[in-house]
Amino acid sequence: MNTSALHAQLPHTLRQVNLSSLGTHYQGKVRDTYRRGDRLILVTTDRLSAFDHVLTTIPFKGEVLNRLANFWFERTKHVVPNHVLEIPDPNVTVARACEPFAIEMVVRGYLTGSLWRDYQKGTHTAYGLPFPAGLRKDEVFPEPIITPSTKAQYGKHDEPISEAEILARGLASPRDWARLTEAAKALFAEGQKWARTRGLILVDTKYEFGKVGDDLYVIDEIHTPDSSRYWVADEYEARFSKGEDQRMLDKENIRQWLIRERNFSGHGTPPPIPDEVRVDLAEKYLTAFERITGTELKLEPGDVHARIEENLRAAGYL
Repeated sequence: MNTSALHAQLPHTLRQVNLSSLGTHYQGKVRDTYRRGDRLILVTTDRLSAFDHVLTTIPFKGEVLNRLANFWFERTKHVVPNHVLEIPDPNVTVARACEPFAIEMVVRGYLTGSLWRDYQKGTHTAYGLPFPAGLRKDEVFPEPIITPSTKAQYGKHDEPISEAEILARGLASPRDWARLTEAAKALFAEGQKWARTRGLILVDTKYEFGKVGDDLYVIDEIHTPDSSRYWVADEYEARFSKGEDQRMLDKENIRQWLIRERNFSGHGTPPPIPDEVRVDLAEKYLTAFERITGTELKLEPGDVHARIEENLRAAGYL
């Protein structure tokens, strides 16, 4: 892996885009979205968020996420249709505008991460699901479970929510909830199957869905190291039996660093993130990309914003 390119890109990371002529602008934690009629132009930046805070930027993160999401969208379009129309730049997806559900469908195959932390505290009951006592960290569930959360606006916190509350609040109709559940489980099964062929475990993930009329689409991103957890498969059993942390190729690395090294889990002011930690996470994201896709990403340090403008102009969007 070209670590020198990661260091060289540190001063050029893409924190935000300023392209007001693209349309009405909305800024999320990671993506800057522009709406033009029935089209969305989604620019995946290099911003890194954790515990609902934007912390820093990671070299090439936006490109890795956008490329990998579109790899997965292509691989799963036979399972659930997606919103992708065109990829005019490595960081940009032009998508069909959908009416989004205000729910994140979080599918989990293992007891780990935030759910493990909730289980330890006894706050895991918010999902209205039965959990037996005595489960161990990183233990596999007999079948994947869905632990949905609300989809909060930027700057606010996503909250765990139960199926009963989703229906009571009208966040989805009973019919749509059944469709969302079926779609999320089918996508997760497809993702787990492919990940296994690449020597990885797709541990958990989150999906977002929207509708055009009555047609359901998966939107946002899918199976990226930002929205999913990946473990190295052939190390799972040995590490689990010893109670050791799994070898992770995802955003949980920065969460664990914040908790253990800076005693930060979302409250107060986030600490600064050293360059070596930023580069280390970039390496893990790139490793995940290469393991999943079977291809090596050619890294070209430089001005990402200028390249995006050039490519959007060539594609007729500017």
